[in-house]
Amino acid sequence: MHKENEESQNNQEQQPQPSLNDQMLRRLEERQHLINAGVNPYPCKFEVSRSSHDILLNFQDDIQEPVSVAGRIMTIRKMGKASFFHLQDSRGRIQIYLKKDDVGEASYDTFKLLDIGDIVGVKGYTFKTRTGEISVHAEQLELLTKSLRPIPVAKEKEVDGEKVIFDAFSDKELRYRQRYVDLIVNPEVKETFIKRSAVVSFMRQFFTNRGWLEVETPILQPIYGGAAARPFTTHHNALDMQLYLRIANELYLKRLIVGGFDGVFEFGKDFRNEGIDRFHNPEFTQVELYVAYKDYNWMMTLVEELFYQTALEVNQSDVTTFLGNEINLKPPFKRLSIIDAITEYTGKDIQGKSEEELRNTAKDLGLSLDPKISSGKIIDEIFGEFVEPKLIQPTFITDYPTEMSPLAKEHASQPGIVERFELIVGGKEVCNSFSELNDPVIQRERLESQARLRQRGDEEAMIVDEDFLRAIEYGMPPCAGLGIGIDRLVMLITGQDSIRDVIFFPHLKPE
Repeated sequence: MHKENEESQNNQEQQPQPSLNDQMLRRLEERQHLINAGVNPYPCKFEVSRSSHDILLNFQDDIQEPVSVAGRIMTIRKMGKASFFHLQDSRGRIQIYLKKDDVGEASYDTFKLLDIGDIVGVKGYTFKTRTGEISVHAEQLELLTKSLRPIPVAKEKEVDGEKVIFDAFSDKELRYRQRYVDLIVNPEVKETFIKRSAVVSFMRQFFTNRGWLEVETPILQPIYGGAAARPFTTHHNALDMQLYLRIANELYLKRLIVGGFDGVFEFGKDFRNEGIDRFHNPEFTQVELYVAYKDYNWMMTLVEELFYQTALEVNQSDVTTFLGNEINLKPPFKRLSIIDAITEYTGKDIQGKSEEELRNTAKDLGLSLDPKISSGKIIDEIFGEFVEPKLIQPTFITDYPTEMSPLAKEHASQPGIVERFELIVGGKEVCNSFSELNDPVIQRERLESQARLRQRGDEEAMIVDEDFLRAIEYGMPPCAGLGIGIDRLVMLITGQDSIRDVIFFPHLKPE
C-alpha cells in the first residue's frame, strides 16, 4: 500500500507543465534577463506609504507630496527617455511618470523588460500632468513581482503608443474559476466583497452590543442535525469513526443555552450535499442566534431591525434592488401564515387536510410529487412552487404545520401548528426562526417520527440525537432561535443575482 501511494505521488510530481504560449515564453526570457542583470524579480518587501485612492483624494496642486506606492501595471506607454504607466493597487489606479534621468539608467532598463501584470513599487512625489491627470513622478522604481502569465483579455491594442485593454475578462464561469484574475481585470468586483465584510462586521456588532456571546461549535460532528438536509460524510482514521460535516449549528448552540448562556451566536460554514444553482452552494455561510426567554414574535421584531439597520449601515439606504425588484427594508414587514399564504395565492384551503388530500391538491395544481414524501414536504412543495416566488417585498411566513418543523415549539393557541417563521424577500427565503422546542418528551417523539420518515425513504429527515435529548432533559429555558443565510443576505444588500457573485470561490463542475 505504501509503495502504491509513493508511485501515485511520483506520478503527480511528474505531470508535465502546461504548454507555454509565446507570451509566456517571452516573459520567462525577460525574467532570466533581469536575473542576469542582477535584478531580483521577487524581492521580499517594499514599504508603502499611500494608496492610489488616498493620493487622488487628498491631492493639492501646490504641494509635491513624497509618496511610496505599489501595485500592478495595467497600462504601459513606453517612449524614449520618459514613459507612463498606470499602477493598480487594492484601492484603485494612478498614473506613474517615469523619466530615465530621474530613476537612473539601470532602473529604466529594468522598466523596458516589464509588462502589463507585473507588480512594482514606486517612490516619488505627486504632481498633475499637462492634461490634468493626478500622477506620481517616479524617483525610484523597483520590480516586486515578474508576472509570467499575461492577464487574459479579449484584445490589447496600442493607441498613441499606449497599451489599452478592450473587452475585459467577462466570461462568468471563467471569472468564478479564476477569481484572482477577475479581481485584477474587474476591480469593481471587490466592492461586493467589501460590502460582504461590512455586513458581517455590522451584524457581529449588533449582536455583541446586546450582550450575546459569539461562540464556535464543531464542524465535524458524529451525528448531524438541526436542518432537513443530506450531509457530507468523512472518516476519522485515528478513531476509526464516521463523521459528518455539519448541516447546521443549532443543536450545539442550544446545548450552550442549556449550560446557562442567555444569548449565543455563531458565524460559520455549513455544508449540505445538495444541488448547485444560483441560490445554492454546497458550502455556505450562515449565522445562528439563540436567545433565552424569548419567542418567535420577539425574534421577528429583531430581524426587522437587523435587516433595516444593516442596509442603512452598508448602503446608506433602506431600499435595494434584488433579482430585478426594488426592495424596501423599512419595518414593519408583512406577516402571513403559510396556510393563509397558500390559500391566497392558489385558492386552495389546505387547513387540516390529510396526506392523501394534500397529495390530490398538489396534483390538481399540476405538481408531480415523489410518492415517498410526507404531508409536510407536500405543503413545502406547494408553497415553494406557487407562493414563495410571488413574495417580493419582505414577508414573514409564519405558523407552520408541526411535521415541517420538528425542532420548533407548538403554537400557544393553535393545535398542529408550531411557532416558526421564514423571511421571504425577492421570492427567496433569507432566514428561518423558531420558538425552540424545550419539552424533551415531545422532542423525542418528534425525532422518532423523523426516523420513521427516513425509513420511508426521506433522506433529508432528521435522526435521533441522544446527547442533544440528554442536554434538554437537564432543562432548557424558553428560547428563540434564528438562522440567516449570509450569502443570500449579501445578495440582497449588494443587488447580486447569483450566490456565485458573493462567494469568492464557489463550487463548480470540474473543468
